[in-house]
Amino acid sequence: MRHTDFGQMPCPIARSLGKVGEWWSILILRDAFYGLTRFDEFEKSLKIAPNMLTRRLAGLVAGGLMEKRQYSARPPRYEYLLTEKGRAFKPVLLAFVAWGNEHLAPEGASLLVVNRETGQPAEQILVDKRSGRAISDEDYVFAPGPAAPEVMRARLREVSQRVPFIKHQGGNGGANPGANQP
Repeated sequence: MRHTDFGQMPCPIARSLGKVGEWWSILILRDAFYGLTRFDEFEKSLKIAPNMLTRRLAGLVAGGLMEKRQYSARPPRYEYLLTEKGRAFKPVLLAFVAWGNEHLAPEGASLLVVNRETGQPAEQILVDKRSGRAISDEDYVFAPGPAAPEVMRARLREVSQRVPFIKHQGGNGGANPGANQP
């Protein structure tokens, strides 16, 4: 079965899915954040077939999220380490934890994000770094960015008439990010 290549699409969500949209890849990244680095550790943790793990690790390396580094010459053995790009995926995993705990865990949370010093669970929210305000549908909307192609601009114009969280921007096409600040 051939997969659609999302890597050339202008949408950042589609491009992201092109790199990490397969569930094994996300679980490998999760385990890498837990500190696993070696093939056998990932295989044992995930109970994944070796050929599938090989493909997924190769994809994460090719995508720049992990680095393959040899740690033994005889026999040749490798470890897989998160790159800067891979470490930048952590907020996405944290969002999965928060959403899954809130909406998919009637038995209660099985994984928490806690403060290292106090042990208190975090109450995660997405915050605008510039203003420090929580990003909400009331105050923030989607808008085309400076590189948005006309097809994306047209789609956003069309749906902005129906969906409250989309904003059509006029001629500047999102070139002035501060224009959307509350």
